[in-house]
Amino acid sequence: MAADARGAGRPPALYLIHSATLESGVLDNPAVLSRLAELAAGGVRVGLSTSGPAQADTIRRALDVRVDGVNPLSAVQATWNLLDRSAGAALADAHAAGWAVVVKEGVANGRLSARGLSGRGDVPAPLAALAAELGVTPDAAALAAVLAQPWADMVLSGAGNTDHLTQNLAALRVQVPADALPELAVEARTYWQQRAELPWN
Repeated sequence: MAADARGAGRPPALYLIHSATLESGVLDNPAVLSRLAELAAGGVRVGLSTSGPAQADTIRRALDVRVDGVNPLSAVQATWNLLDRSAGAALADAHAAGWAVVVKEGVANGRLSARGLSGRGDVPAPLAALAAELGVTPDAAALAAVLAQPWADMVLSGAGNTDHLTQNLAALRVQVPADALPELAVEARTYWQQRAELPWN
């Protein structure tokens, strides 16, 4: 997956392997890694996006990649939200290594918005209470928690329309502790299984 293209006929500024996993073998493929190293040497920032319950393992494997003694990878896009925090420590390691860290699914595919966990407005009670206290919608409170992570360089909104975007942007004017609402966290496999069952996914 390429992003932030510079124009027709020119290389992208950022190139990410889409949904890299340990099972795919892409991080152990010499030919792929060699080509990525060429892109990186040419000024393209190269990285990966992750998905699934083993995100942390994939990120840590990516941090260990070497081509001629150098890691060509320097960016990661991963899922982190109040429900699935499993990649947090690995993302902190990536940030400490100088990688750009982009967070996706900050509202858990709508589950941390007014839509709720099932799509019927069943917002988790602690999140609803926090949002009410802050005077924002649940999605803004959830995104503010992501923005509070010291390793998060960029947080994607995922807004589907202008109303969603306006609500999401309220996250920029409130503050939420980085360790907020620990009771909402679920085991990674549970999170991804429930995600796969979402009717709107």
